[in-house]
Amino acid sequence: MHLVQLLLPLADNAGQRFPASLYEDVTRELTERFGGVTAYTRSPAEGRWQSGTSEHHDDVLVVEVMVEKLDPTWWSEFRQKLAATFRQESLVIRAQAIQLL
Repeated sequence: MHLVQLLLPLADNAGQRFPASLYEDVTRELTERFGGVTAYTRSPAEGRWQSGTSEHHDDVLVVEVMVEKLDPTWWSEFRQKLAATFRQESLVIRAQAIQLL
């Protein structure tokens, strides 16, 4: 089993917040495909990264899905779709193997 985490920005590069409907569309699609989803919506996580000599940051919404089998091709295509939807050059989707206890 794998835990897949999506880090979705709350605002675009100009600081304009995205409408809640975009996140609802993402969680609905993941629920329909995988049977459930967890979205950490109460307080945003903060992502920070270095690019050259500049430091950048985003407030992000973390969305998690547990999947039996990982399909890297589907996730790559979904990541590209989300990057376009959220007007990002790149978007993080990461997976890790997990064991349910």
